[in-house]
Amino acid sequence: MSRISRFLWFCSGAHLSTLEKHPTDHNKYFGIGATIFFTGLFAALSGGYAMYFVFKGGDFAWLFAIFFGLIWGLAIFNMDRYIVGSLDKNASSRKQLLQATPRILLAIMIGIVISRPLELRIFDKEIKEKLKVSYLNGQRSKIDTLNKAFDKKYTIELGKLSDLKTQRDSLAAAIKSDKQKLNYEIFGNKTTETSGVMGYGPYAKRKEAELKQREQNLDTLTADIRQMEKFVDGRKAFDGLMTEKLYTSKQLDSLSNVAGFADRNWALGQLSFNADGSKDFNTAMAVTFIGLLFIFFECLPVFVKLMSARGSYDHAVENEEAVQKHLSDKDRDMEITVADQIQDTRVGIRAKQRIDELRDV
Repeated sequence: MSRISRFLWFCSGAHLSTLEKHPTDHNKYFGIGATIFFTGLFAALSGGYAMYFVFKGGDFAWLFAIFFGLIWGLAIFNMDRYIVGSLDKNASSRKQLLQATPRILLAIMIGIVISRPLELRIFDKEIKEKLKVSYLNGQRSKIDTLNKAFDKKYTIELGKLSDLKTQRDSLAAAIKSDKQKLNYEIFGNKTTETSGVMGYGPYAKRKEAELKQREQNLDTLTADIRQMEKFVDGRKAFDGLMTEKLYTSKQLDSLSNVAGFADRNWALGQLSFNADGSKDFNTAMAVTFIGLLFIFFECLPVFVKLMSARGSYDHAVENEEAVQKHLSDKDRDMEITVADQIQDTRVGIRAKQRIDELRDV
């Protein structure tokens, strides 16, 4: 327990030998040090998780994540330790507040940086679902864009194909009607266009000849349509329309699993909105409060030190600094005195040498 206490005191930025002499402040700096340590730990996890997605898919992604996470955690730990340790409790309340303001702003920035990758992990399932919808809509939009570009590029050919199909449908309908009329004529059904006399007469023969001619025309028209469709399909394959298809569920799962940090960060921002673009206040509040929690956690050591009263440790540090300053001033005065004496000695030696030179002359 003693080793743990000394380690957390070190994390708080306190002077260990001085703090050990003042047990009433041990718990305060124990708590401050623990907060700074866990902030650095969360920073390491956050940085490592973010770097893992940067190098995801590589053979050494986990190694880069561990290496960067340790460096990032130590950097944030050292910065937090400096921020808390640099606050002077022996100054006035106004001066302490002025000292703490830039440090609090810096702590807020650090909290935002730390919280974002951890938020990505917390909302991982929702982010994947949002990415799947985004990828599917993107693929659908891409296919629509290709189709519009293709329709614009081959307007004449597509128009001709449409006309041929219209003619085919019209001719097929006419053939069907002629077959019915021919049957009426043969079986003696009286209509406005049939004689009503049963049998295979001249009128029926003429109708049958016309029907065969129309069927030949339909076959020719159908062949032209097939040839034109073959040409259009070949152009679609050349322009890539035949290979572009909507993603399957398996493909969407694979894409969402390998999504990069930027895509996941975008998806996290989109969680605050519904499909129709309206605000989803429940999700937005959840994301916001998680971010605020890490920001508060980062600022907590500074707030604790600001709110805590001056203890015996702070008085001892102030006295120690005063003693060190006094000794420093005394050493500087002594150095100045010695320097003056050395200078006077040098001047006396030079004067004596000059007198001896004049006597010799």
